[in-house]
Amino acid sequence: MTAVRKAKASTPEAAPAPAVGRPRVVSGRVVRSRAGGVSVLVRGRTVAVTAALLVVLVAVAGVTLTTGDFDLTAGEVVRALTGDGSGAADFVVNTLRMPRLVTALCVGAALAVSGAILQSITGNPLGSPDIIGFTNGSAVGALFVIVVVHGSMAQIALGALIGGLATALAVHLLMLGRGIQGFRLVVIGIGVSALLLAVNSYLITRATFQEALEAQAWMIGSLGNRLWTHAHAIGLAVAVLLPLAFLLSRRLSMVEMGDTTAMALGVDVTRTRTVLLVISVALAAFATAVTGPIWFIALAAPQVARGLVRSSGAALLPSALMGAVMLAVSDLAVQRLFAPALLPVGTATGCVGGLYLIWLLVSESRKSRA
Repeated sequence: MTAVRKAKASTPEAAPAPAVGRPRVVSGRVVRSRAGGVSVLVRGRTVAVTAALLVVLVAVAGVTLTTGDFDLTAGEVVRALTGDGSGAADFVVNTLRMPRLVTALCVGAALAVSGAILQSITGNPLGSPDIIGFTNGSAVGALFVIVVVHGSMAQIALGALIGGLATALAVHLLMLGRGIQGFRLVVIGIGVSALLLAVNSYLITRATFQEALEAQAWMIGSLGNRLWTHAHAIGLAVAVLLPLAFLLSRRLSMVEMGDTTAMALGVDVTRTRTVLLVISVALAAFATAVTGPIWFIALAAPQVARGLVRSSGAALLPSALMGAVMLAVSDLAVQRLFAPALLPVGTATGCVGGLYLIWLLVSESRKSRA
């Protein structure tokens, strides 16, 4: 727990300060519209990292679509995507591989941006939906629909959203009057997450044998057997929520400076935090509804992206691309390295993410002693 005590020094009503050792970088080129009403700070390193991640993403997608039990050439994949491929290639690409790939990219981006927003709001590297408990809250809502209601994909997504928002509300009420402080939020979130994990286990015990097997498999987090229904659901959520998050990224950077500074710059701090928190919870909820809980993407991807762009800001676009790359690479690895075994991608991210969490706790603990 000493790893998160650095955020405890803030006053009860003050916003958390940016992480120690991350000076705010403002270098770059300002691009303005002709009328001068819109201006954007463009940093060369951020552009380079974003371009590199896009190249990696295209490469991973190409390998995913062309390799496997039924190898295809790049030309066969392109023809299948345009509707001119053979029957076998069309089935492999458009029914088996492409929906799974699209789902992985969208879920990875959603989780990464969700984590980036929470880490920025709390000023704590452990501020991610899976640590704080929002993911488990979404899982409770989704499991209730699966086990009790026997609902459709749309109902599962709605249940996950309600569960995530209810968890966020519960955490907010427990912190009422004390502000969103990194240390307190993480500690309360860990406790709420443990309670919700017990609720998930209870729901599984109340299910039939077949439902319990399906629910337990879903709880691991998997991209197997994902169809266009799943891809469309998370794709729609990402298409709506990510642009909203990007539009608010400038205000998010101002909020990171502290309440007093942000209000002096004309930002409604309370409203901005609330809207961003809802966006973060919604992204994590929809991602969880589609694949089940996939751990540590939301924790690691934003921090790796920040490290690459060397910025203390949220870096939402690089974070989204990094999350998509991480999940797509993880899914490709479990498909190719462990074939013919059907290993869920959640086991891979859990193992790697667990090691990353240990390293993060040790490194933050050393910083707190320095």
